[in-house]
Order: sequence, then structure tokens, then C-alpha cells
Amino acid sequence: QVHLVESGGGLVQPGGSLRLACAVSGSLFSIPIMEWYRQVPGKQREQVAAITLAGNTNYADPSLKGRFTISRDDAKNTVYLQMNNLRPEDPAVYYCYARIMVKNWGVPSDYWGHGTQVTVSS
Repeated sequence: QVHLVESGGGLVQPGGSLRLACAVSGSLFSIPIMEWYRQVPGKQREQVAAITLAGNTNYADPSLKGRFTISRDDAKNTVYLQMNNLRPEDPAVYYCYARIMVKNWGVPSDYWGHGTQVTVSS
């Protein structure tokens, strides 16, 4: 069974940095795409960034690209989100998502992590 586990969240001062990690465990064939989302209370979950198996990246908000960087280590089945210059509007629960081919046939399935809290406060 496949599991996604996020880590790296916490409390940081404005202007600070955090590096989130999401490790995928379990038996699988490939992970075509890995993404980060975030959600604040009372609002819908929103995409932050995505990265494909080929390493192509996309940031939902172009203004995030200069502060946030998504990357992946396929040897570890792990996706990262480096967040720099964190602002008061960045606090949220950050979720990892992965579209995974469990076998080398069939269709991929969607998996979510349980989230990690990011708090920005002085």
C-alpha cells in the first residue's frame, strides 16, 4: 500500500525559510507527477506547485516561483518544496499529492498526504 508522509513544517519568522518534504512509501512502478497544495481554514485547497517525472515544473501563482521551488528525488521517491522569504499570507496546511502508477499497466491513482502545518509569525 502506498503512503505519502510530509515533514518539514513548523513556525518561522517572516522572511524565513522552510523546506517541506514528502516521502512516498510502498510498492509502486512510477510517479508521473508530484504536487504541493495548501489550505487555510474556510478556503478551498489550492495548488502551489507541480513537477513531472521529466522534471518540468509549474507554479500555480507565478509570483510564488521566485520564492518557492519544487524539486524531486526519484531515488528516494520524495518531493520537496523549498520556501524562502515566507510572508504572513503563506501560513496554511501544506499537502502533498502524487499521481502514482502502482503497476506498469493500468491507470494511475491519486494519493494525498495528511498535511504539514506552516506558520509564519514574529
